[in-house]
Amino acid sequence: MNILLLGAPGAGKGTQAHTLAQQTGLTHVASGDLFRAALREGTELGQMAKSYMDRGELVPDKIVIDMIMERIKQPDCVKGVIFDGFPRTVEQAKALTSELAGHGEQIDAVLYVNVPNEVLLKRIAGRRTCKNCAAIYNVYFFPAQRDGVCDLCNGELYQRSDDSLETAEHRIDVYFQQTTPLIEYYQKEGHLRELDGQAEITTVTNAMLAALEAVAGH
Repeated sequence: MNILLLGAPGAGKGTQAHTLAQQTGLTHVASGDLFRAALREGTELGQMAKSYMDRGELVPDKIVIDMIMERIKQPDCVKGVIFDGFPRTVEQAKALTSELAGHGEQIDAVLYVNVPNEVLLKRIAGRRTCKNCAAIYNVYFFPAQRDGVCDLCNGELYQRSDDSLETAEHRIDVYFQQTTPLIEYYQKEGHLRELDGQAEITTVTNAMLAALEAVAGH
């Protein structure tokens, strides 16, 4: 089964994807993680992606598609994939559909995590990450006990360059400009399941699992 998670930056797709991967045995493939890994490794692709990500803009289709397609050909993706952060445009969706069809596969379900803009902004701009252990906090929703210090390892907390307020606003605007047609596209295809992203994390997870069970039962 191949699942696609949709939702604006800050909607909680990453958290849900990790949980779904554990529950279903599918492989979580996140475009953002792939880009950051490429950057850490100093690849040309990583540098190209960073220039777009730091401005809160979408990475061009060609770069994204090449990286995603290379990833899903790996052995751990044989059972199926949870796509997180890709596709973001109708063009990417069509390219993915075509590639999967070439392997006798398809997108079985599209789960859209819907969260209001004002909540998304607080989730992104309020996010702080530990430089040492990578633990994540939020100054609005779950702040560290000491300002700027990780509860777990006493490491320094920092704000990613693409999480600043100005960039966060731009990221959300760009997301909806580019992705609203994608939501409509999958709605017409009959694959879309909309979920309330403001609910408790476990509630959202259970709703996702229920949606997947319904799809699998057909």
